[in-house]
Amino acid sequence: MESTQVIEGEMGDLKSFGENGNEVSDVGFEGRRKSCWYEEELDQHLKLCFALNRILHTGASQYQDIALLDTKAFGKVLVIDGKLQSTEIDEFIYHESLVHPALLHHHNPKTIFIMGGGEGSTAREILRHTTVEKVVMCDIDEEVVGFCKSYLLMNKAAFFDPRLRLVISDARAELENCVEKFDVIIGDLADPIEGGPCYQLYTKSFYESTLKPRLNEGGIFVTQAGPADVVPYSAHIPSYADVWGWVMASDSPFTVDVAELDERITHRIVGENRYFDGETFASDSKLSKAVRKSLAEETQVYTEGTAKFIYGHGTGHRSHQA
Repeated sequence: MESTQVIEGEMGDLKSFGENGNEVSDVGFEGRRKSCWYEEELDQHLKLCFALNRILHTGASQYQDIALLDTKAFGKVLVIDGKLQSTEIDEFIYHESLVHPALLHHHNPKTIFIMGGGEGSTAREILRHTTVEKVVMCDIDEEVVGFCKSYLLMNKAAFFDPRLRLVISDARAELENCVEKFDVIIGDLADPIEGGPCYQLYTKSFYESTLKPRLNEGGIFVTQAGPADVVPYSAHIPSYADVWGWVMASDSPFTVDVAELDERITHRIVGENRYFDGETFASDSKLSKAVRKSLAEETQVYTEGTAKFIYGHGTGHRSHQA
């Protein structure tokens, strides 16, 4: 790319840099090699940059801005509302960690509900489980689902699996209005950013009044989260430049040990996991001293009126869900 570019909206900036890492203009640098970079602001004084091969696609739906970038370090990268969602190289760490602990701790998971998940990767991992008979994936943004269906080829088979039922709707409304209960409910949602469409799906009232009644006896709920209570676990995801957390909750105690997890993996999952096994979960569920101390001192309950947002800002639209 011959000039500095900006993806309009909240997608982050594309900038041209010289070999010394300093930003350059197009004038007077004909002989110097330049790279194009995607830049994401993680916090007020912290940015993360990815060198690009090219921009594959950009667009905007009713609810959010979307981009698919081809990066030099992480392959194809999906970006929504200026926040990196997943990368071709390491998304398996996130999605295996999100899906497999809950399904393997359940004695016989047959029916699964995904809140969000339009990318298709969560459904892909769920459908590897031979016990699963039905997956309902509820995402509000039809354009994002269509975008991912067209461009993320590794998930294409999941979208055409007969066990998958795709619902384009608000996940909160769908759970409130349905009478069916599920063995596992998975929250694969965008981050709770101010102006974003889904922070209400992280609240105490939603978990208590809407989500929990839709779980079968012994059912399990899991969601991506910052470090939190119940059964928290975490893993480093290189493209996030951070350790990422998940929480898993149930009315039934989690008693499956390492050997039993590995046994269930062998008998229930088609294909080999690249990241997750029993020892991995045992390690990931041991939090650092700093995180344990932070959790012990935490007093805020996340509600609609006391929401705490991560850094960034969404396109500010009209719904409960990403």
